[in-house]
Parts: sequence; C-alpha cells; structure tokens
Amino acid sequence: MSSSEVPKRDPNTDPYRSIGFIQNPDGSVTRVGEFLPACPASSDPASLLPVLSKDIPINQENNTWARVYLPRQSESADASGDKLPIVVYYHGGGFVTCTAATTYFHNLCFEITSEIPAVIVSVEYRRGPEHRLPAAYDDCMEALHWVRTTADEWLTRYADYSKCFLMGSSAGGNIVYHVGLRAVTCVEQLMPLKIQGLILHQPFFGGAERTPSEIRLASNKAFPTSVADILWDLGLPIGVDRDHEYSNPMTAVGSHALEKVGIKVESVGDG
Repeated sequence: MSSSEVPKRDPNTDPYRSIGFIQNPDGSVTRVGEFLPACPASSDPASLLPVLSKDIPINQENNTWARVYLPRQSESADASGDKLPIVVYYHGGGFVTCTAATTYFHNLCFEITSEIPAVIVSVEYRRGPEHRLPAAYDDCMEALHWVRTTADEWLTRYADYSKCFLMGSSAGGNIVYHVGLRAVTCVEQLMPLKIQGLILHQPFFGGAERTPSEIRLASNKAFPTSVADILWDLGLPIGVDRDHEYSNPMTAVGSHALEKVGIKVESVGDG
C-alpha cells in the first residue's frame, strides 16, 4: 500500500479517517491521504491492453485534467469513417474524495470503453473542503468546452461530437444532473458538441429529512449516514444544509432549466 493511502477503518467508529481525513480539535479537518488506491494511465501502443489511456491538462491553474480512454478498435472505425460516441465521465467520491485516477473509476471507464466502444473523457475536478461546490460543477462544465475545442488527436480523429453523453457515478451522477441543467442554457456555445443523454449512476443526492433507506442503513459498514453527512458538510457551501439545491434536487423542480432538460429529452426521443 502506498504511503499516501489510508488503511480502511470502520466508518461507524472513525468516519473521518475512513474517508482519508482527521478532525482537528478546532473542528477543522486535514486530508491525510486517499482512502482508495489509484493507478496510472497507459498509452503505450506496444502494450496488449484493449484500451489505451492518457492524462491531459485542462486548467493548470485549477489543477484539473482529463483521463482519456481510447479502444483499440478505433483504428478500424477510423478507416471506415465511423467515429465513436463520446462519454464525458465524472467520478464519484462525495465531492471530497477520489480522483479520475482512482482504480475503481479507472477500471469502470476501461470496461465501458472496451464494451461500447466509445471515447471516454474522465474529468478530474476540484474537491471540497478546499474547493466547495459549485467548484466541481464549474470545472466539469469547463471540461465540456475543453472537449469541443481540444486539438488532441484521440478526440478530433476518433470521436463523434454529435453523439456525446454525460455519465457520472455517485457524486458524479449529481454533477451530471447539474451540468446538464447548465448545458441546456448554452447549447449553441457547446457546438459542435451535442449532448444526447445523461447517465446518472447511483447519484449522490440528499435532504435534511431522512429517507427510509437512510434510516435503515444508518449504521451500514460500507456507507453509513454519518459518512454521507460528513461529505455533504465538507462539499456544500459553508452555512447551507442538505436542502440546498446542490444536494436536494427537489428544490429545483419547476425551474426553467429543468423544464428545458425535459423538452430536450422529449425531442431526442421523438427524433
């Protein structure tokens, strides 16, 4: 185990350490490492891997970047003139933990790339508590503009910009929802990138009122309610509760942007 990784602890007895933090006497927290292992990209064409990957900077000032995945069969698709869909992926981690290089999310993107196949752009965004929401939303929206303007050959040569999907797991699913709301307000600015669908994989949402599943799983050893509360506390803007629109999507029901997403989904389905 790398020295930067934190040994797993029971989240019910040590919730902060279980996600890679320690709580200081004054109530502040210190990040002490990543609680899940990470792995490097592999772009060596001589390897036998069915999927190649590489890391590319997006905004060096904010230290954001993308891990791009390309299936080996892209060469044959390029020869036939058939380009591959783009999946812009946002990793999970409660807005606080994990990165685009976390092994779990790397492996997931690797498998999706090889199975669909598609070009996947996995976005590394800023995390709380150092950078609270909406920093992650801003970074992930910026990543869409980067995708449409980058000169990187893996995208310009192999990707079909008219077939773009946003996908995210856990907090990433939450990001997909909020970036989707933003995207429908600037469709023309995102051209030639056309978002055809949103894929929310076990999205991380919450509210001040406990749901039946939160009550039932309050002491769950994988992800207890106490850990979820800590993640919201570290990721949301200071001074707001879990009924903020970033965590509770019901507060946005009836919004103009949400209505536009519905119209967009219906038009795609009819088309």
